[in-house]
Amino acid sequence: MTSDSNAPSRIAAQRPRRSVAVFSCVALIGLIIDRVSKLLALKYLSLDESKLVIPRLLSLRLLRNPGASLGFGSNSTWVISILAIAACIVLVILAIRSTSTWWVIVLGMAFAGAAGNLIDRVVYADGMLNGKVVDFLDYGWSVGNIADIFLMFAGIGMVVLVFMGVPWRISGQSADAHDSDE
Repeated sequence: MTSDSNAPSRIAAQRPRRSVAVFSCVALIGLIIDRVSKLLALKYLSLDESKLVIPRLLSLRLLRNPGASLGFGSNSTWVISILAIAACIVLVILAIRSTSTWWVIVLGMAFAGAAGNLIDRVVYADGMLNGKVVDFLDYGWSVGNIADIFLMFAGIGMVVLVFMGVPWRISGQSADAHDSDE
């Protein structure tokens, strides 16, 4: 009988571990995909040549972007890097504290995007966090990378979860029922 009374605390203890596992898997897979794609872009693409993939929609063209989205903040790369570090820390904390698998997945995608571009800013830096991000997906109006796609899907996912009313954290007995539904 004592094992039954410990069941809720055991389930509560497992929730953070599950959140960490799901977050880690999503983030790691995202980072690997982003990193491999950027290494391939650096190996096979050049700054002066564009390779058409889908006419009027997508080309491959190597670009080294010091700024954020659409080149904003090009003169403040270190500020963008500091913000990315802070965002990554916040995303980890939120994922650990969340009881929703859907929220943890979305937070993992956001982490993969933020960390993927942050890695470029560190690896390709000439000074303190001033490296340029490897972009290669040319949409005609913008050039981005896989990390940017993860960030976009994470943003869309967050909006969808909010509009669907999916709670970030569920407390009490409803958390146990919610976990069995996921």
